[in-house]
Amino acid sequence: MNRNRRREKSEVRKPKAATPDSSADDRGLKIGEAARVIGVEAYVLRFWETQFPILKPKHARSKHRFYQPRDIETLKLIKRLLHQEGFTIAGANKYIRENGIDPSNIESASPRPVEAAPSKPAASNADTRRALAEMRRDLESIQKLLTED
Repeated sequence: MNRNRRREKSEVRKPKAATPDSSADDRGLKIGEAARVIGVEAYVLRFWETQFPILKPKHARSKHRFYQPRDIETLKLIKRLLHQEGFTIAGANKYIRENGIDPSNIESASPRPVEAAPSKPAASNADTRRALAEMRRDLESIQKLLTED
């Protein structure tokens, strides 16, 4: 019976809470902690690591990833490019490669403004207006047919 009590006690043990003076700052953030800071799931960070050569978190002997402040800033940039700016992964990689992003200076990095497509000649605008006017007349006639019943 003592053995059963010992097992119950060992199963109920709580993990040690991290102390403020622990070496978490030295080792970096674990993947779950980094994911919470960035606002994505841990599997997303693992995927991004395969897609973005610039991402190289430290690995412990136990194969756990530890993200340094530089990695966190890089992840924030990648998330902004993908989620807010609408880049594809290939586009974000190209942007990072072309702009030589220094992760220590990411806050000041911003995507170049998208250039507007050259406007077409005025004759083309007149043709578009004529086509739209014709479609409007067609739609109005269809509406009259539908309301007569």
